[in-house]
Amino acid sequence: MRRILIFSLVYYPRFVGGAEVAVKEITDRIPTEEVQFDMITLRKHGAAFERIGNVNIYRVGLPWFGGNTKSSRIFPLSKILYPYLAFRKAVSLHRKSGYDAVWPIMASYAGFAAVLFKRKFPKVPVILTIQEGDNFEKRDGIFKPFFKKIFKVADKIQVISNFLEVWSRKMGATAPITVVPNAVDYSLFSKPISAETSRMLRDKLGKKEGDIFLITTSRLVPKNGISDIIESLKYLSLNVKLLILGTGYLDSYLQSRVSNLGLVDRVQFLGFIPHSEMPAYLDMSDIFIRPSLSEGFGNSFIEAMAAGIPVIATPVGGIVDFLRDGETGLFCEVKNPKSIAQKVEKLIKDRESREYIVRQAKKMVEEKYQWTRIAGEMKDIFLE
Repeated sequence: MRRILIFSLVYYPRFVGGAEVAVKEITDRIPTEEVQFDMITLRKHGAAFERIGNVNIYRVGLPWFGGNTKSSRIFPLSKILYPYLAFRKAVSLHRKSGYDAVWPIMASYAGFAAVLFKRKFPKVPVILTIQEGDNFEKRDGIFKPFFKKIFKVADKIQVISNFLEVWSRKMGATAPITVVPNAVDYSLFSKPISAETSRMLRDKLGKKEGDIFLITTSRLVPKNGISDIIESLKYLSLNVKLLILGTGYLDSYLQSRVSNLGLVDRVQFLGFIPHSEMPAYLDMSDIFIRPSLSEGFGNSFIEAMAAGIPVIATPVGGIVDFLRDGETGLFCEVKNPKSIAQKVEKLIKDRESREYIVRQAKKMVEEKYQWTRIAGEMKDIFLE
């Protein structure tokens, strides 16, 4: 049995992004008799230790709750202190348990914790996972020498796209790099939604006969291009409306943008929706859009594909690994609301192309992007 220590800045249940989903899906599918996982992550509130799935979770840092001035100061401070606090905890756990490898998630705070650990225990391999979807400029700027240290200590690097493999080499990585993409819970997202559930959701969201619902599931941050989707509605007929699932610091700005453009009746901000409930929202929608400015991979795209709705995206980052224009989706131009509107019109008017894209995309996801397959590839890396 191998023992692996994971460094992850944040984790379930309060923080759930693509990287956190990937870690949980992978660890849940690897038998504990083959690999045992411990994790050191930030503490938000509650117990300093708990078990989630197949992972023992050790939380460090000051408890914080969000929503007040004091907690807004604590979280950034805890992030800055995380590498040192995680390192100290890792030393204690390693002396007790003896890890066969450490697994930092992303070349950031978790990666810095791994750098400190590697200096203390140089014989313990570092398996670095690169899940980055943005902030490439920051890592290529004045902080580049610090980030390069993370890549230099890695004994093995796993990236989720070909784009990130190239970027890792630019950051000075010399270790072997393996591309193992993220995936989708295919059985969850492809499962038919009951007529009753669909009817209730349509009534709740006010979808009328003839309405076309666009949907995006993403953090409300600049790199996801949500403002461009909102602006594209100006060029589309009044029956085309938008659902926005997700939270982020641009929430107030985007809502003001909707109001200023006179689109309040056509855009709904639904906030955080549990992952298990997303398939129903995708099923009752017509087109998935995320005109990203950058993207390491993009789990949301393949989730939409598995759910059987066509996808519009931009040809950036890891998206080009799975989206072939006119075959598994449509590409729009970056920062171009008119281009988004043109692609939406094409999918609305060209039923034959739309059905072909949906069929090809779903087939691709079923064959290449299921978590069982990805977990098997990651297990092989852990057992090397």
